[in-house]
Amino acid sequence: MSQPLGQHWLKNREILDYISNTVGGVACPSDTLRAAQAKSSRSAEHTTPPTVLEIGPGLGTLTSSLLRVFDKVIAVEFDKKLAHNLPASFPGKNLEVVNGDILKFDFDSVPAPYVVAGNIPYYITSPIIERVLTAKNRPEKVVLLMQKEVAERIVSDKETVLSLKCKNLADVALGKVVKAAEFTPPPKVDSQVVIFVPHERVVGDEVFEIIKVAFEKPRKKAVNNLGRLVGEILVREIFRELGIDENARPGDLHLAEYNKIYQKMV
Repeated sequence: MSQPLGQHWLKNREILDYISNTVGGVACPSDTLRAAQAKSSRSAEHTTPPTVLEIGPGLGTLTSSLLRVFDKVIAVEFDKKLAHNLPASFPGKNLEVVNGDILKFDFDSVPAPYVVAGNIPYYITSPIIERVLTAKNRPEKVVLLMQKEVAERIVSDKETVLSLKCKNLADVALGKVVKAAEFTPPPKVDSQVVIFVPHERVVGDEVFEIIKVAFEKPRKKAVNNLGRLVGEILVREIFRELGIDENARPGDLHLAEYNKIYQKMV
C-alpha cells in the first residue's frame, strides 16, 4: 500500500534517531530555534514532553525510535492494514494507533503538552503542515521529513503562500538532508527534515486574503494582481508610501510588507 499512498519508508536508523531526538528536545539544530523554544511554556524545564503524535507511522521504523524517547506515542495511520498490524510490532509499549486521516484528526484529543513528528507523503505536504500548525491544541514542536525542494521553499526569502503561512505560525529551520537511497522504495528526489516551533499568529486570516490574490498570478507584478482589489492606481500609491518596489513580484514581499499593505487598503 506504500505506493498508492505516496509513502516511502526511511530505513536509516541514525536519521530516525535524529528526528526523534530533535522533536524530543534532546537535540536542537539552531540558535534561532533554541531561542524560540525558550519562549514556550516548558522552556525553563527543557524536558521532553510526555507525548508525541506521529503522522503516518507505516511500518513503524520511526515509531521504534520515538518509543525510546517519549512516554507515549499516538500514531495516526491512514492505511487500515498497517494500522492494524503496527501494535503487534511493539508489544508492551505505550503506543496508541489511530486508523484515520490526519487531515480530519481531532488534535484536541491529544493531552498537552505534546509534539508532532512524521515522514509525510509528498502529495499532501502543504495540507498536513497547515492542519498541524493551525490546530487549536497546538504542539510545542513539529519535526517533519518532506521533499527537499518543498523544505527549501518554506525557509526561502523568495516567498510562497506556504512559506508565508508557515512563518506566520512558527519559527522554522532546516534539519538534515536525507538522500533518496535511504528510503524503501526510493523516491525520485531527496528529502529534508524541517523543524517548526509554533508561536502566536503574526497576522490574521484577513491579510492572507490579499496574499492569495497576489499569488494567483505569481509571475506578474504584485501591484497588478492587488490592483484587482482596490484599483492599480491606489496600490501603486500604497507601494510608494511604504517604500516598496512597484516592480516587485508577489514572492519578493514578506509577511510584514503584506500586513502593511493590508492596513493601507482597509
